[in-house]
Amino acid sequence: MFSASPKLLCPYSFSFTKYPNYQLPFSPKIRFLYPHKPLIRCARKGSKRTGKSRYPSEKKKLKSIQQTQTDIDKFKGFWRLFKLGVPIDRDAGKDFLDVSDALLEEVAKVLEFPVASMLPPEAFTVLRKSFDARKSQKEPKFVYTVEMDVDKLLNLEPRTWDFISRLEPKIGVIEHTTHEKVIGDLVNIIHDNKKLNQDRVKGENGHTSSLNSYKLPSTKKAKIAVVGSGPSGLFAALVLAEFGVDVTLIERGQPVEKRGRDIGALVVRRILQTESNFCFGEGGAGTWSDGKLVTRIGRNSGSVLSVMKTLVRFGAPESILVDGKPHLGTDRLIPLLRNFRQHLQDLGVNIRFGSRVDDLIVENGHVVGVNVSDSSGRLGFSSEKLGFDAVVLAVGHSARDVYQMLLSHNTELVPKDFAVGLRIEHPQELINSIQYSKLANEVLSGRGKIPVADYKVVEYVKREDNNDTPQRSCYSFCMCPGGQVVVTSIDPSELCINGMSFSRRASKWANAALAVTVSPKDFNDLGFHGPLAGVDFQREFEQRASIMGGGNFVVPVQTVKDFMDNKLSASNIPSSSYRLGVKAANLHELFPVHITEALQHSIMAFDQELPGFISSDALLHGVETRTSSPVQIPRNPDTFESVSLRGLYPVGEGAGYAGGIVSAAVDGMYAGFALAKSLDLYKADDIESLFGRTQSSGFNKY
Repeated sequence: MFSASPKLLCPYSFSFTKYPNYQLPFSPKIRFLYPHKPLIRCARKGSKRTGKSRYPSEKKKLKSIQQTQTDIDKFKGFWRLFKLGVPIDRDAGKDFLDVSDALLEEVAKVLEFPVASMLPPEAFTVLRKSFDARKSQKEPKFVYTVEMDVDKLLNLEPRTWDFISRLEPKIGVIEHTTHEKVIGDLVNIIHDNKKLNQDRVKGENGHTSSLNSYKLPSTKKAKIAVVGSGPSGLFAALVLAEFGVDVTLIERGQPVEKRGRDIGALVVRRILQTESNFCFGEGGAGTWSDGKLVTRIGRNSGSVLSVMKTLVRFGAPESILVDGKPHLGTDRLIPLLRNFRQHLQDLGVNIRFGSRVDDLIVENGHVVGVNVSDSSGRLGFSSEKLGFDAVVLAVGHSARDVYQMLLSHNTELVPKDFAVGLRIEHPQELINSIQYSKLANEVLSGRGKIPVADYKVVEYVKREDNNDTPQRSCYSFCMCPGGQVVVTSIDPSELCINGMSFSRRASKWANAALAVTVSPKDFNDLGFHGPLAGVDFQREFEQRASIMGGGNFVVPVQTVKDFMDNKLSASNIPSSSYRLGVKAANLHELFPVHITEALQHSIMAFDQELPGFISSDALLHGVETRTSSPVQIPRNPDTFESVSLRGLYPVGEGAGYAGGIVSAAVDGMYAGFALAKSLDLYKADDIESLFGRTQSSGFNKY
């Protein structure tokens, strides 16, 4: 996934001296991530969007600021200072998140306060820290966003009064707010909400009850099944359980301890457990991935902050609240998930691992239960019927059997766009050198002052010889610095790959998918039609890749240079992080020609901005097909209920409403609140005021 500011389409003149025999079939255009600045970016925020290019949330914020900051009390509340740059030689490094003397000097410049050492660090809080190593900068620097508590500052250093009086708000540089934005973790938010409702009841009838007694208004608890223990399922279950609902969490895979052993058996002995692997199991597919926590739904929104703080509650480091590009890594996700599981069990959630939902029990157009079977072969039952009042469907986008089952109940499924491509791998030292130049030796395999270098690239491609061909984008997806390529197949006859990394990102390789957007028209062109045409499209290329690799999860590979020249990589294939073996192949035989040409064109464009991207050490791996769900399950934007099957609540990536850990968690969280609302467990306006989101907006984009 990539997250960036809106881009500009700019003509660009290419030099093809490296590959004089290679002719592109269309005119190249680069869609720059940032105007007049390199397409390739390291860890920092993008430039500010302006005018019509602003997101709706940004327009709302801008309007609010313009309305309120014309008449403010400068000596009350908080000032937020943006874009405070500290040179790398004066900063303690990426892992230091406190207020340093060098940062106070930058604050003093904004305040025009003459003696930075007189400013009390206690009055300032670091809200965001990122690293900016763009070549256009005079020098690499860490960039901070800092919040200044005016009352605390004046109490500790009264001589700042005159300087505060001269401050004038400027959007994106220095902004004022009357109240500190305090968002708690999800558990505390719900507890506060329940206490608020108890106080209301007390005020109305003169008596109150204990916190734990605020459950359902009726004597019978609602019974809800949550299917899938990925981020959306976990957060939906958490919300419902905290409100006192009788929740059963059903997961076809295994808990992380057993799942880790099953993945080890796959990587070492090529033994694939079809129900416990890189895709299925506790935590979902994101557990054995990079653990990225970046999102396109608003990093500073209340819902995202609540999810992040909930992760911290269960064991994530507090640095994810400040880091400009937060990530966890598999090694940190595993203990976090154990803690999450224990909390759910303490709330009374019945967690059933190794149980696959084979069918829904539907009566009069309403889901009333599920049929489950023993997917592990060890639970001692073949099939079991479980009754529920509603089912939250939180499966991942690899649960293809679930899509087929939904069609048997005439549930509406809509094919949607996604992306397919290849995973490119470079030596991490090369990416460090290209991004950081002389600073590359400061990375120290993730233990140095600066982050392990990454990149985000995007290119728009349009064939000018065919007006019927849609414009496509080719972009880097799930970039894993210091990571490795892993197999994500769920069928031995199919081959699909992804990237993962641990928290330190200490591997000697860097990998990222180069993915080209595809649409239902592409599915139809290959003879695939109907709601699951995208699934058939994915499966086609996964089977082709498996055949090209010779089976047994061996991955077909080709050097980038040979891919550009359309020739087989006969010898001297660079080493790969993929542990199940690679085989030289001509990857031009994998995709239709328009996808291959889009990849070639984009790689050439990326090399112009990132010299060395086309390298003798760069290796392309096939195939990456599961960038997002190939279907969407239409639902009511207010209630999150399926529009075609009552009692079914589709959420998360598998339902086509999320893309990544955070957006999936937020989607599951809101679905939990929507279901709790239908059970009269909280007032409609409570969650809106807590998270600053109207329920009517739905959550259909990520």
